[in-house]
Amino acid sequence: MQNYEVTGMSCAACVARVEKAVSKVSGVTSCSVNLLTNSMVLEGTASESEIISAVEKAGYGAKSKTKTTGAEKKSEEDFLKDKDSPLLKKRLFTSLGFLAVLMYISMGHMMWNWPLPSFMADNHVMMGLSQILLAAIVMVINQKFFINGFKSLLHGSPNMDTLVALGSSASFVYSTIILFLMTHFQSVGNSEKVMELMHEFYFESAAMILTLITVGKMLEAKSKGKTTNALKSLMKLAPQTATVIRDGKEIEVPVAEVSVGDIFTIRPGENIPVDGIVVEGTSAINEASLTGESIPVEKFEGSKVSSGTFNTSGFLKCRATAIGNETTLSKIIQMVSESAATKAPIAKIADKVSGVFVPSVICISIITIAVWLLLGKEIGFALARGISVLVISCPCALGLATPVAIMVGNGIGARNGILFKNSVTLEQSGKISVIAFDKTGTITKGIPEVTDIFEYNPDLLRLAASLEAKSEHPLAKAILKKAEEDKIGLDEVTDFDAIFGKGLEGVADTKKIFGGNKDFIQSKIQIPEEALKNADSFSECGKTPLFFASENEFLGLIAVSDTIKEGSTEAIRQLKNMGIKTIMLTGDNEKTAWAIAAQAGLDKVYAGVLPSQKAAVIKQLKADGITCMVGDGINDAVALTEADVGIAIGTGTDIAVDAAQIVLIKNNLLDVPAAIRLSRKTLVNIKENLFWAFIYNTIGIPLAAGCFISLFGWKMNPMFGALAMSLSSFCVVSNALRLNLIKVYNSNKDKKIKNKSNTKEQFKMEKTVNITGMMCHHCEAHVKKALEAVAGVTEAVASHEKGTAVVTLSQEVSNDVLTAAVKDAGYEVTGIN
Repeated sequence: MQNYEVTGMSCAACVARVEKAVSKVSGVTSCSVNLLTNSMVLEGTASESEIISAVEKAGYGAKSKTKTTGAEKKSEEDFLKDKDSPLLKKRLFTSLGFLAVLMYISMGHMMWNWPLPSFMADNHVMMGLSQILLAAIVMVINQKFFINGFKSLLHGSPNMDTLVALGSSASFVYSTIILFLMTHFQSVGNSEKVMELMHEFYFESAAMILTLITVGKMLEAKSKGKTTNALKSLMKLAPQTATVIRDGKEIEVPVAEVSVGDIFTIRPGENIPVDGIVVEGTSAINEASLTGESIPVEKFEGSKVSSGTFNTSGFLKCRATAIGNETTLSKIIQMVSESAATKAPIAKIADKVSGVFVPSVICISIITIAVWLLLGKEIGFALARGISVLVISCPCALGLATPVAIMVGNGIGARNGILFKNSVTLEQSGKISVIAFDKTGTITKGIPEVTDIFEYNPDLLRLAASLEAKSEHPLAKAILKKAEEDKIGLDEVTDFDAIFGKGLEGVADTKKIFGGNKDFIQSKIQIPEEALKNADSFSECGKTPLFFASENEFLGLIAVSDTIKEGSTEAIRQLKNMGIKTIMLTGDNEKTAWAIAAQAGLDKVYAGVLPSQKAAVIKQLKADGITCMVGDGINDAVALTEADVGIAIGTGTDIAVDAAQIVLIKNNLLDVPAAIRLSRKTLVNIKENLFWAFIYNTIGIPLAAGCFISLFGWKMNPMFGALAMSLSSFCVVSNALRLNLIKVYNSNKDKKIKNKSNTKEQFKMEKTVNITGMMCHHCEAHVKKALEAVAGVTEAVASHEKGTAVVTLSQEVSNDVLTAAVKDAGYEVTGIN
C-alpha cells in the first residue's frame, strides 16, 4: 500500500479527476482519494515517480508520505495540523475590509441613504472606478480561486474553484463593460443613460461571492480539523523524551534514540514513552487512552506496558520491547489514519455524480442565460441568473459527505478501543446479521482450571503434564498449573507431535503417550465404559474432558473447566436484540458446548469443529446474510479471513489480529455490539449527509436559474447563492460532528436488522411447551437442542424457572412431535399452548 498527500483539491470533482488519472497508470490495481485528509491510498506496482507525474498532469500536486517512525513522527503530526484556517482567516478579514468599503459605495446611498464623499456624489464614473478598484483588490486577495479554477478548466477537469472563478469573473467583466459604456455616454452628455447603467454594476457581487465562499471555506476547515481531534489526541499521548539507564545512570534522551532492550524508568505522573516489560517495581497504569477503560490496571514484574499510557502511582523500571511505529500506540494511529484514507462503498454514489457535476453545472448556467435572453430579458438579468447557478452549485458537500463521517466514526472507535482497519468494514459492520464466536478466550476467559481427575494409572497427572508441557493450548496450561500445585516433576518428552484439533502424542518415560479428545484416544485404544460415563457427566456440567492413554493402557481422564467472561452474556443479549443470530464454533464436544451456550444465551452451536472446518461453517452461514467471526487464536485466522467481517480480540495472537478487519483492544465482548452500533450510526449519518448534499443542489440550482419566478416570484441574487454554497459544506461537516454525541455502549435505541433468514420465512408461529423436570441451565440446553432438531422449529427458548419452552415455527409442527422430542431428551410435557 502506498500513501500520498495530494495538494490543490477543493471538491469532489477534484477527487474524481485524481482517481481517474492515477487509475490509468500501469500497475495500479486500486486507488482511493480522500478530500477530507487530502490523501491518496493506492495498491499496485507503479513507481512513485509515475504516480506523482500522473497527479501533476491532472493539475494537482502530490508527494509520498513516509510512515511514522521515531524522528519522522513529526511529518504525520504536520499532516494532521490545520494549516488552512490561519491563511483563510487572514484572507477573510482582509477581504471584509475592502468589501465593506465597496458595499458602502455601491449600495449604501441607494438602500440606506448613507452620504457619499463629495468628489463622487454626482460623478458616477468615479463611483464605478472606485468599485472596480476595490473589487479587483478583493479578487487579488482571493486569487487562489482563479489560479486553481482556471488551471483545472485548462486540464479538462473543472471543479468548485472553477465555478467560483467563472461566477466572479463574469460579474467583474460584465460590470467593466458597463463602466466603459458609462464613460462613453458621459462624454456625449447622456446623463440619463449613465444613471440607468449605474444600476447594472455587479462589482459588489464579484467581491461578495469570493468573500462568502472564503467564509464557508474557513468554517469548513475548522470543522474538518475537529474531525481529526481523536487522532491528534492519540499522537499527543507519547512523550517526546524518555529516561533511560546507561552506564548505571539515568539520562533523558529523545524517544527516537531509545533502542529495543534499553532499560527506561517511569515515575508517577509520567506517560510511558515506548512499549516494554516491567523488570522492577509495581504500579497502577491508566490505559484509558488505548482501551477507553478508566480503571487503572495493576502492573508488576513481567507485565507489559504500552506507549502513551499513564503511570498513576509507583516507580517502574521497564525493558523496551517495541519502538517507533512498532509500538501499540503507533499501530493504532496508523490503523486509524489508513482507515480514514480508504473509501466506503456508499461513497461511490457521490463519486459517480461528482465526475460530471461541474461540467453539467457550467452547461446549465450557459443554457439559463440563453433561455432568459430568448425570453426577452435584458442581459444583466440573464447574466445574474447564470452566475447564481454557478455559485450556488456545491460539489464540495458531495465530496465531504462520506469521509467526514468516516473520520469521526473512526475517531470514536479509537477512543473506545475499537479499531476499524478500513472504511468498507466500518460501513459493512452495521449490516451484520449472523455472528459466530470462538469459545475459548472469546466467550470464556481462556484461563481454565482442572476440576476433576479420574485415574486408571497413578502416574496420570505426571505423564499428562509432561505431554502438555510442549503445547500452547490454554487447556494444557491448566494441567501444568495443577502439576505445579501438586509439586509433581515432569518427564522429558521426545518425538512430540500436535495433531491439529484432535490431540497430542509423544514419548515420555520410554512410553508412547497420547492425549486429546474422545475420538482421538478411541482411535488408539479402548476407553472403559465407566470413563465414558464420567466424561458425559463432566460435559453436562460444562467441563471439557481430556483423555490420556499409552500404547497399551488407558491412563485416565482430566476434566477442565473454563468460566464465561464478564460481559459475554450481556453482549450476546444485546446482539440478539439487534436482530443478529448468535452462534458458537468450538472443538469441544456437544454436551460441553451446549452447557456453555445455555449460560451465554447463544442461538446455535457447532461443536466438534476442527480449525480447518471453521471457515467452511462461516461460508455456509453466509447464506443468511453478512456474517461476522469473532476470535482470538491462530486457529481462528482462516475463519476470520473467510467472514465478511472478522473481529479479533486485541489480547489474541498477532495472526488473528492481522487476519481480522476490526480489532478490539479490550478483552470484552461488549465491544462487539458497540462496534456494530457505531457502524449503524455512522452509516445513517453518511446517508443524511448525502441526502442534504443532493437535495441542496436539486432545489438550489432550479431556484438560482429562475425556474420559480413565474410561479412564486422567487429570484435569487448571486450573493445569496454564494452564501448558500459557502454554508452547505459547513452544514455537512457539522452534521458529521454530531456523531461525537453518540454513546456506543447504550443499547436502549437498538433496532432489529432485517436479515435474509427472516425475509425467507413465509410462515411464522409460536407455541409454548409446558415442561417438568428442568432443574438448571444445562437442562435448558438439552431441551433447546432437542426441540431445534425438529424440522420446522427455527428457535426454542427454554426456561427452567418458568418450566416452559417457547418454540418458533417456520411450518406447521404437530404437538405430538414436539412432545416426543422433549420426552426423548428425558423430560415430561404437561401441555402445549
